[in-house]
Parts: sequence; C-alpha cells; structure tokens
Amino acid sequence: MKKQTLTFDSRIDYALILPAFLLNLIGLLVLYIATSHDYPARVTNVMTQQITWGIAGVIVALIVMHFDAKILWKLTPILYGLGIVLMILPLKFYDPLTVSLTGAKNWVYLGGSNVFQPSEFMKLSYILLMARVVVSFQNRLKKRLLKDDILLILYMFFVTLPVMGLLAAQKDFGTALVFMAIFAGIVVVSGVSWRLILPVVIVVALVGGGIIYLTTFDAGRDFLKSVGMGNYQILRIDAWRHPFANAQGSTYQQAQGLLAIGTGGLFGKGFNIANISVPVRESDMIFTVIGENFGFLGSAFVILLYFILIYRMIRVTIRANNQFYIYVSTGITMMILFHVFENIGANIGVLPLTGIPLPFISQGGSSLIGNLIGIGLVLSMKYNQEPNFPLERIKKQSNTAKRYRTDKLSHNK
Repeated sequence: MKKQTLTFDSRIDYALILPAFLLNLIGLLVLYIATSHDYPARVTNVMTQQITWGIAGVIVALIVMHFDAKILWKLTPILYGLGIVLMILPLKFYDPLTVSLTGAKNWVYLGGSNVFQPSEFMKLSYILLMARVVVSFQNRLKKRLLKDDILLILYMFFVTLPVMGLLAAQKDFGTALVFMAIFAGIVVVSGVSWRLILPVVIVVALVGGGIIYLTTFDAGRDFLKSVGMGNYQILRIDAWRHPFANAQGSTYQQAQGLLAIGTGGLFGKGFNIANISVPVRESDMIFTVIGENFGFLGSAFVILLYFILIYRMIRVTIRANNQFYIYVSTGITMMILFHVFENIGANIGVLPLTGIPLPFISQGGSSLIGNLIGIGLVLSMKYNQEPNFPLERIKKQSNTAKRYRTDKLSHNK
C-alpha cells in the first residue's frame, strides 16, 4: 500500500498553538496594565522587549519544530554541558540589589541590567538528557526488576545532582522545585515501581510538613537557619500561613495580592484599573492583575486555556510513537504545569510565594523563550512523523519489549 505523506497543515497541532497564542496575547495585555501603573515611564521599553522576546521565541520554536528525534538525541549532551556552563555565570555576574531583594543569584547581570536567567534554558537541556538516559537504560534491559528501577533512579539522580548543586549555590529554591517536579514526572512515566515511589512521596510530605511546623516557633526557625534555609524563605512561609499578620511589613506582598484578587469580584473592575499596589505584579504576581481587572470569570478563562494547553500536550505525548519524544514531552508538560500550579497557587494564597513566573504571561525573556521552545519541541513530535510509519526508535525498543514478554511467559510456564 502506498504510504501517505502528511501536508504541512496536517503536521501542525493548531489546537495546541491556539491556547499558547492566546496566553501570550493576554500576557501582553496584563503586562501593559501592570507597567503603566507601576513604571509609566518604562511602558514602551518593557512592551517592546516583551514583544521582541516573543517573536524570537516563536522563531526558535519553529526551527526546533523541524528537529527530529535523531538530531535532538545527538545534541542533548552538548546542550546539557552548555546549560551547566551558563548556570555558573550568575555566581560571578550578578546584581547585588536583585540578590538583596530576592535572595537568589539566578540572573546574569551585564551592562547594568539583568540579561537572562540560565536556569530557564537549563530546564529544557535537563529534560532532554533525562529522556535520553531513561531510553538508553530501558533499551539495555532484557527483563526489568526492582534493582533495575533503583539503578535507573541513580542514573537520573547523577544527571540532576550538578543542576541542584548550582541552584543551591544560587539559592534559587523556587526553580529547584521545578526541576524536582520534572524529575518526578519522568520517574513515574518511566515505569519505576510504586514500591520505590510511595516511600519517597511519604518522606517528602513528612519533610515538607516538618519544615512548616518548625517555622512556628523560635527554636525551629533557628534550626532551619542552621541547616541553610534563608530567613526570607521562612518569612515567605509566615506570609503564606498568616498573610495579614504583618500586612505593612513582611507579609505586604501576599496581603496586597489577595486584596487585589478579592476586590476584582466576579467580573473585575475593568480594563487598566489597578487600585491596589502589588509588588512585582509584572512578573511573579501578574495573576493578581488578571483577578483585579477581569475578576473570577477572566481568571477562570486563563486557567481554562492552561488546561487546554496541558491536555493537548498530554494528547500528543500519548500518541507519540517514539520513546524519546514521550519522555521529552512529559518533562515539558510537568515544567509548564508546575509553573502554573505554583504561580497561581501562590497568588491566591494556597501556596507560599517562590518567585516562579506564570508561563507565557509574566514579564521575562528567558521564561517566555524557554516555554515557547518547549512548545516547539512538543510540536516536533507530530511534525516529524508519517501516518502508519512510526519514527525509528533510537534503539529497537519493540525488540526489547518482545524479549521481556517472552521471558515473562517462559517464567510463568
């Protein structure tokens, strides 16, 4: 039977592109509102930069969309190494003022301004290498046992360790949480036994609960500081637990954000109205602008767009016929999903503030370009495959699966 060839249009997942496009437009709209009230003299400059970054991100995404699995497979170690080098730069080139405000050295400061945030690009390199490690490991297996799952986790841990070490040096706890979410997502999809996953989940929950408990009394706070937890991180937990306890001091940002969203009501106050001052609402707190101007309905619409985007990404992942692509898509999905969950959760008071931007909406070129490249990688899955003609696996995954099934049947007999 003659093989069909997909047309350009049929290769593009417009249902995935549309929510990303609308989120970018909404981002420009609310960014204008935030900057016109907080930095009126910089509106033109900020908007021009954001549009330029968006165009650059779309161009790079279109290029990445044409990369097939073999190209990405070969580039992965190089991209990971480059990402590690870039993440070292903020430790040398940083803005003391930014560090004093955020507590983290996560921006490269050159020429009198913060130029870019290397960790945003490292997320993609990390995802690619994690996907390569998992596929390489699984293709070597004839029969998968519990000890193999432990070994796979160790391999993934060694890939993660340099990244987490640099994030610890930068004191960027919020970004470290994103990498942990990516790690967890890929571990689950890789088929690691729940006998290993469940104890880890319990330990993480106990540690998280323990940290929160320790912040409730002086001796506990002193202990947390002695093991390396920053005072600003403890204050963020305090602000989350009691946002109005010190509304003119340490909890000012959280309290003002909740007031802005709450006063928006069902329909919002209307376009370009920002009666309540919220610190850094052009970035970490941008969801408060949506809530105040467009109310519950506008906020729900933005969340719906994210749900559609994530759903389409998961759909592409499920339909992918290449193992490497599956893990890459899983990592990107977890990256965007965690950003949305943490940012909106922090803005509405469900979670502590961590300084994580809202994808496609918050100000920032590194985040915007990184997320658009992630969308380009997901789009490449559909763009580079033919109907009824699976992409060649990096190694013969199907043969491994057949051997595993044969061994299992023989064992059962």
